[in-house]
Amino acid sequence: MCRRAYARQLDHLRVTDFRWHIPTLHTERLVLRAPKLTDSSALEAFYASDHSRFVGGPADARASNRTMMAVFGNWALHGFGLWYIADRVTDALLGWTGLFFSPGWEAPELGWTLMPEAQGKSIAFEAATTARDYAARHLGQDGVISYIAPENARSLTLAKRLGAAFERTTELLGKPVQVFRHPMITAAQGAPS
Repeated sequence: MCRRAYARQLDHLRVTDFRWHIPTLHTERLVLRAPKLTDSSALEAFYASDHSRFVGGPADARASNRTMMAVFGNWALHGFGLWYIADRVTDALLGWTGLFFSPGWEAPELGWTLMPEAQGKSIAFEAATTARDYAARHLGQDGVISYIAPENARSLTLAKRLGAAFERTTELLGKPVQVFRHPMITAAQGAPS
């Protein structure tokens, strides 16, 4: 059986039926959802390109598949994680956003990555704002940080647009990064109802 047929066969299995739950979030244009096997081709193409340089790439298909598995692992182990960003009409994979945490990190990171064709349309802002708000109100993760490579101009601009404030430069995974602290959502907007 080819991989596409296998992916279509398994897409009916909902990852939300497991012991842990990845909520699905909706905006006017987007769906923030769990990864699907049918996302693999777009993910592999992204990781094969230089566009993936700020998120561990370029990498081969096996490594890109491991990034998908890490999404599930983060949700299972920490109760929060990344969402895949999909077009609300076509379900095309546009990128990902949400919280990620690894040993040695000081706090969960709010991150975002877009496919090249999704850049420049305020998709990252819309998705990251939705993910950050949900994490603060429902997952107990407020005032999170973002680690951003100094040469990643798009992410630096987005962090500032999201209201995050530069704290310091440090090293993460052997590379220099700038740490940005996001504002407390629940304190600014009142406790969740």
